[in-house]
Amino acid sequence: MRTRFDRGHTDDLMSFLAASPSPYHAVASAAERLEKAGFRQVEETDAWDSASGGKYVLRGGAIIAWFVPEGATAHTPFRIVGAHTDSPNLRVKPLPDAGAHGWRQVAVEIYGGPLLNSWLDRDLGLAGRLTLRDGSTRLVNVDRPLLRVPQLAIHMDRSVPTEGLKLDKQKHMQPIWGLGTDVREGDLIRFVEEECDLAPGEVTGWDLMTHSVEPPAYLGRDRELLAGPRMDNLLSVHAGTAALAAVATAAGADALPYIPVLAAFDHEENGSQSDTGADGPLLGGILERSVFARGGRYEDKARAFAGTVCLSSDTGHAVHPNYAERHDPTHHPRANGGPILKVNVNNRYATDGGGRAVFAAACERAGVPFQSFVSNNAMPCGTTIGPITAARHGIKTVDIGVAILSMHSVRELCGVDDPPMLADALRAFLEG
Repeated sequence: MRTRFDRGHTDDLMSFLAASPSPYHAVASAAERLEKAGFRQVEETDAWDSASGGKYVLRGGAIIAWFVPEGATAHTPFRIVGAHTDSPNLRVKPLPDAGAHGWRQVAVEIYGGPLLNSWLDRDLGLAGRLTLRDGSTRLVNVDRPLLRVPQLAIHMDRSVPTEGLKLDKQKHMQPIWGLGTDVREGDLIRFVEEECDLAPGEVTGWDLMTHSVEPPAYLGRDRELLAGPRMDNLLSVHAGTAALAAVATAAGADALPYIPVLAAFDHEENGSQSDTGADGPLLGGILERSVFARGGRYEDKARAFAGTVCLSSDTGHAVHPNYAERHDPTHHPRANGGPILKVNVNNRYATDGGGRAVFAAACERAGVPFQSFVSNNAMPCGTTIGPITAARHGIKTVDIGVAILSMHSVRELCGVDDPPMLADALRAFLEG
């Protein structure tokens, strides 16, 4: 199979994935791309003005960005691309220094629902956010082999071939990072301070997590597949960022009928209930302030929200060649077949018939095909930020994404054409 698209977008996605080992790095990477497109950061603590142009807010591992065209009214509706920045992984505990039997270890907690076996025998780095004594924050990325979760040799568990691998999240997932007979309190944080050229004791808080240091790579005979980390859901964050930047810099951007928005939240993998999650007030507060900054009142906000549509973009399941019976027999999304429209009549996805029409129109304008996904009736269906966004803000929401394999693995797999096709569809949607 030959790919249809120039690989420039996918090459940039690979750079984005490699530069974003944590949600904090992901929003910094997105902000860097938006800055090049003319966006400017606004602080939540400042008074906002009515100026047109691109703006964004950073809060922790979330970014909300929007472009106000010239002539936008207080009741101009929004077109929103929603996504999330977090991925399942192993996160460092408050007391991280551990060890036993001559091995130094780092105490970790399981974040979200990772495929635990995919983290075994991987060379892992350490990344995240540090909070310093003066209250400022610093990103850290030790992107080299530092930790490893060693698997038990098969000779010591002969049940694995017949009964399968069984992992205890507490006992079996603590990585090693050295040798020593004593546990040295503060060792890990002192190491991180040295990596960042910080004085001892300067770090007083941390949000640290592990990541595979193996870079993204093209895969297959014809290099038509992409293997890499955190595609769920940085693939959508990257596509949404690219789409918003393209819309904002295009000729005629000031004539847009909508205000295009990117809303990339944190904490989707554990329920979205945080100040930076989709179930928090961040998006609604920013959209409301944007309305009010343009002279609007409650009535204008209500009118704007009533005309708003959100595409909740998250990865979905491509048909698995070894487990095809786990999929719905008539819905088999394929790699490089175009973005997927996710449907669940029990509202695990927010798509309805009207939402399908919106997405179909965007794909038609972009010249890309799309596929439909529903779960096998005999299996539970996952969910996304889509239903949360629809319920919290009362706006029409449609669930879409890219079909991948190995979701929640330390390395996931997609077709190389699907990311640029998603970005093209998102651009067409934001343009209205």
